[in-house]
Amino acid sequence: MNQEKDKSPILKHWLNFTWEILKIVIISLAIVIPIRYFLIQPFFVKGASMDPTFLDGDYLIIDEISYRFTEPERGDVIIFKYPLDTSQFFIKRIIGLPGETVRIENGRVHINSEELEEEIILDESEYLSNTKTPGNIEIRLEEDEYFVLGDNRRASSDSRKWGELEESYIIGKAWIRAWPINRLEIIE
Repeated sequence: MNQEKDKSPILKHWLNFTWEILKIVIISLAIVIPIRYFLIQPFFVKGASMDPTFLDGDYLIIDEISYRFTEPERGDVIIFKYPLDTSQFFIKRIIGLPGETVRIENGRVHINSEELEEEIILDESEYLSNTKTPGNIEIRLEEDEYFVLGDNRRASSDSRKWGELEESYIIGKAWIRAWPINRLEIIE
C-alpha cells in the first residue's frame, strides 16, 4: 500500500507536466498557423531567373497581406502560382499593370495605356544595370492581369513565354531576405 502512495505523486507530476506541454503546443499553434497561412510565409528562391537581385538558395519572407489593401505596383517582386502548373511557385518582377499594353522591341520594354500621356520606355536602372530584354512581343493586359519578367532576362520563364498573369495567382510580395545572413535586408 505504501508503494501505491509513492506512485500517485509521480503520476500526478507527469500528468501535470504533460498538460503544461500540451497547453504550450496548442497556444503556439494558435499563434503560428494564422500568421503562416494569412500574413507571411517563407519562400526559397530556386534557379537563376532573378539573378542578380535574388540568388538560388536565398530564403525570403513573403508579405501576403499588403495586396489585400493595396494594388501591386510596377517594380514589385512577387511570388505567385505558376499559371501552367499551380503546384509550382515563381518569383518575378511586375512590369506591366492592368489595362496597359506592354511591347518589347530592340531590347527595350515599352509601356502604353490610356492613363499615360505618352508611351514610356521602362527605366529599370534603379534595380538592374545594363538590362536588355530579349524578344519581340506585344501584349494588352486586361483589368486583372499583370506582365511579369525575371531580372535575369536571358534565363527566365516569364510573361514573354506563357503570357499574362492573372491577379488571382499572386500570393504576395517579397518582404525580407532572411538568408544568407550577409545579405539580410528588408526589400523595398
